[in-house]
Amino acid sequence: MSDDRKQTFKQITELFESQNLAVLSTQKDSQPYSSLVAFAARPDLKYFYFLTPNTTRKYEHLTVNPKVSILVHDSRNQADDFYNAVSVTGTGISKEIDKRVAQKELEFYLKKHPDLKEFSRAPTTAFIRISIKKYFMVNRFQNVVAVSP
Repeated sequence: MSDDRKQTFKQITELFESQNLAVLSTQKDSQPYSSLVAFAARPDLKYFYFLTPNTTRKYEHLTVNPKVSILVHDSRNQADDFYNAVSVTGTGISKEIDKRVAQKELEFYLKKHPDLKEFSRAPTTAFIRISIKKYFMVNRFQNVVAVSP
């Protein structure tokens, strides 16, 4: 792995560790839809996880079209964000995974979000894994770097 690629992965990992929420974008009937989700990403950046009730619009969209994107950023709604903020968009394929089978993955997720433990146990709560195909990191306002995990 090149030094530039290592640095990009390090920046993405640090951003994901520092943030708890991501914007999830889904689509149904050619209409996009965005939602906030509490997320956790594996250190190798291949998988991105979140929980959602299976009664939500986002869940319905995921079952119709599993292609999604996520956005994580560290902006603070300040003028200097244009040059100092970092944002990462990830594109990939979502899939509901069985919480009983994927126990280690769920434990990994709950380590970051222990306050969602009860929510995770609800029978109507779905555990979603996104297999990330590519990340696009934007920093210094217009510097864009694309990497695959």
